[in-house]
Amino acid sequence: MTYSPEIRERLERDAKEIIGRYPKTRSALLPLLHLVQSEDGYVSDDGQEFCAELLGISKAEVTGVATFYTMYKRKPAGEYHVGVCINALCAVMGGDQIWEELSEHVGVGHEEATADGKISLERLECNAACDFAPVMMVNWEFFDNQTPASAKQLVDDLRDGKDVAPTRGPKKLCTFKQASRVLSGLPDELAGEGPSAAGASLEGLKVAKAKGWKAPEA
Repeated sequence: MTYSPEIRERLERDAKEIIGRYPKTRSALLPLLHLVQSEDGYVSDDGQEFCAELLGISKAEVTGVATFYTMYKRKPAGEYHVGVCINALCAVMGGDQIWEELSEHVGVGHEEATADGKISLERLECNAACDFAPVMMVNWEFFDNQTPASAKQLVDDLRDGKDVAPTRGPKKLCTFKQASRVLSGLPDELAGEGPSAAGASLEGLKVAKAKGWKAPEA
């Protein structure tokens, strides 16, 4: 399958905007991979050829990068890509149990999608949010302090088409393709919506303010 003229025209327009931000054309490969992923739901063969052509590099070079980073999917992700952190702290706080129960509940494993294309699952090594462990992400938005029950309810709500809001960030969850477009560098103007920090992340700041502590001046 190759892109239709309409899709290719749109992708080329967006790609040229992205490429124009870089002094060296090939430096735009990472965002372009997100761009084609926003079209196909994964980095397809067509997407790799498109990136290679526009950047003047070989398809082998594109494939080498696309298969190195786990955020680039090799097969279609679900409309809602659910990642469960199973790194040390999240694991001992319940992440391993969440993964096991959620995988059984949904009926798919790591990097697999449900038959209806709604949900895909991924075992994530670290979400960099240890103060909210155990943590999950859906389309790279945070869902903090999860339990097996809350994780299963979250996925059920997503499959039922209910509006779901991340713990921090935008008030409404976007799709995987929409998230990929944002990661390509084409913003959805929601970056400042909702809190970016909360709870345990702010405890140190509260103590510092209460005690009048300040950072050393230069």
